[in-house]
Order: sequence, then structure tokens, then C-alpha cells
Amino acid sequence: MISKTPLKRAPELRPLSHDHHHGLQLCWKIRTAFAKKVDPIRIKTYTDWFYNTHLKTHFALEENYVFTVLEKNHELVIRALGEHRQLEHLFSQTDELETALLLIEKELEAHIRFEERILFVEIQKIATADQLAKIKEIHTAEAFVEKDDDPFWV
Repeated sequence: MISKTPLKRAPELRPLSHDHHHGLQLCWKIRTAFAKKVDPIRIKTYTDWFYNTHLKTHFALEENYVFTVLEKNHELVIRALGEHRQLEHLFSQTDELETALLLIEKELEAHIRFEERILFVEIQKIATADQLAKIKEIHTAEAFVEKDDDPFWV
């Protein structure tokens, strides 16, 4: 059973966890939109914006600075990279939007939970002070700016 106790996150990784929070909000927005029978094209417009504005940069930061704390052939890194590629593929879909969006919601949430509960815990165990400082340096805690021109989830 997975513990409900909040995880202690290294301060240098907290901005990434904040990014993850916004990703979980995206999942909630997709679920809410389908429950409200919102046109998938409206949802896709938002998910495209979210991917291009936030997620691409987040993935690159993780891949170039966070995952490198572990060996590149570490099973957790291999899994995370595979999930990144699968999510990139889903976000690029232009056909069968409903299926792609439902998969984005399901797989993005599972991926975030994996990173928060397993991968980041492992990284925190072995990261050096220099590695954590570099992560903090390259990921500034910018305020999330919402795209609210079509708040279909309200």
C-alpha cells in the first residue's frame, strides 16, 4: 500500500514538484471536460498550449539535469525516458483526439506519481550538493501563468 504521508522533497527539487502539481491539474481538467462533454478540439487546444509552454521545458530539464544524477542505464531513468517519449507521442496526436486525450490524462498522472513517489526519492538519496545546486540554478521557480481564454473546466 502506498503511504499517504507527504513526501519530504529536497528544496532544490521542489520547483519540479510544483510543475508536477500543474500537470496533475491538467489531468483533472481533461477529466472534468469529458464529464461535461466538452468538444475534444477545445481540450486539445489547451493541452497543446500546456505541452508547448510548460511540459517540453520540464521534460528537457529533467532529462538533462535531474535524471543524470543516476546512471543513464538505471531502470528508473529508462522508465522515465520511455514515459516521456510516450507522452510526447500522445500530445502530438491529431487523430482520434478523444482517445489520445484520455490516454494523456491517464498516463501523465501515472508518470507524475512515479516520478514523485519513486524516481525523485531515489535521486534525493544519492544526489550530491553540487548536483542539487545545479538543478536549483537551472530551474527557477517561475509563477505558473494560466491560459484562461477558454476555461472549459469551470
